[in-house]
Amino acid sequence: MNGSVEAHGIGGQADLPISLELAVSGAVAALVISFTVLAVAWRRPRYDDGRQPGRPAPALLDTLTGAPWFHVALRVVGVAFALFAVLSAVAGQENLTNPFFGMVYVWWWVGLVFASALLGPVWKAISPVRTLNAAIARIAGSDPDAGLVAYPERLGHWPAALGLYAFVWLELAYPYPTELGSLRFWCAVYVGAMLVGGAVFGNRFYERADPFEVYSSLIAKLSPWARVDGRLVLRSPLANLATIEARPGLVAVVAVLFGSTAFDSFRESTFWVKTYQNADIGKVWLDNGALLVFVLVAGLLLALGCALTPTTGDVPRRELPRRYAHSLVPIVLGYVVAHYLTLFVDVGTQTLARASDPLGKGWDILGTAAVEPSYWFSYHPTVLATIKVLAVVIGHVVAAVAAHDRALSLLPARDQITGQLPLLFVMVAFTAGGLFLLFSA
Repeated sequence: MNGSVEAHGIGGQADLPISLELAVSGAVAALVISFTVLAVAWRRPRYDDGRQPGRPAPALLDTLTGAPWFHVALRVVGVAFALFAVLSAVAGQENLTNPFFGMVYVWWWVGLVFASALLGPVWKAISPVRTLNAAIARIAGSDPDAGLVAYPERLGHWPAALGLYAFVWLELAYPYPTELGSLRFWCAVYVGAMLVGGAVFGNRFYERADPFEVYSSLIAKLSPWARVDGRLVLRSPLANLATIEARPGLVAVVAVLFGSTAFDSFRESTFWVKTYQNADIGKVWLDNGALLVFVLVAGLLLALGCALTPTTGDVPRRELPRRYAHSLVPIVLGYVVAHYLTLFVDVGTQTLARASDPLGKGWDILGTAAVEPSYWFSYHPTVLATIKVLAVVIGHVVAAVAAHDRALSLLPARDQITGQLPLLFVMVAFTAGGLFLLFSA
């Protein structure tokens, strides 16, 4: 999207109030200092058992969010949004003024992350494919939770990882991501796959294999909300984060999310632009190869850090990457904030204006046609650059805390400190590399 390129390019290295080298050095120092403090003051796991009850939410809010009609209302909102998107996709104009592009690439892909971090597992609550599957099951007289067969646990999140990779490939490596036909086809395949999977495996399929539900639910673990024994509670996001189950494919999911965001920064760098301009092969092949490399490197670095980490023997070494993978979720959120904030604010606002005229007929059905982006960050690039650094640093510090807490329950007593050094080195590499990529665009 043209708007996305402009939004990504606001607030770069030149806008930092300090040099990039000093920013990277400060971020790495913050991570190392955090680890040192944790090693001294945090000697036993506090969140790894997942039993922290939290504080009860206000009774009115608990009653409201637990009421059956509230969940029905959310389903209606999800279906209404989906129908509106379908209208734009099928009957809208074949150009970038069609709001369908912004609905998918900005509201769905980026807005879902922000909403989940604030409110909890939003996509699970509003998913139109879940709703449609439940309606079909009701008509057929079957149970939407059960399906025809049990979902194979060995598959874990692997289908979700493949679905997420398919989406970032469409957005970042496919040569025609802004052709309406291409985006319609991808969404149609997604809906078809989700309906077939839900019919065969029941709702467990969505929890494990729906790329957007898995993504939303992972980010939701960083929200302050949780339901414990049926009660809505407020508790530390670290406590929520520790409840992420170490399923097969979890490492692949976080690797796709982190690696693709890093590649999105890299492909806008001067180095990459010069590379494909001077290369003998096409940009499409280079982008496809680089995207795959970024994802693989992200997963392999985590796996390598875990492979060098001692274990008590109760947990097989091959499972260690899965046990620590939850600690990458704060890093993913930090990079989404750093890289996509301006896209969400500016292009998201632009999409809201265009949504008032989904068919290009000059309508103003939502009353938002006159809404225009303020481009506030364009006039305050130093603020944006500072937000980028803080988002990355905070994401890595929270990740270090989560990894440290998990390590205390997995490491032998004699290796409680030195055993964490490989993961610390991986975090440092992610921090330095991520900041460099963000500000080299």
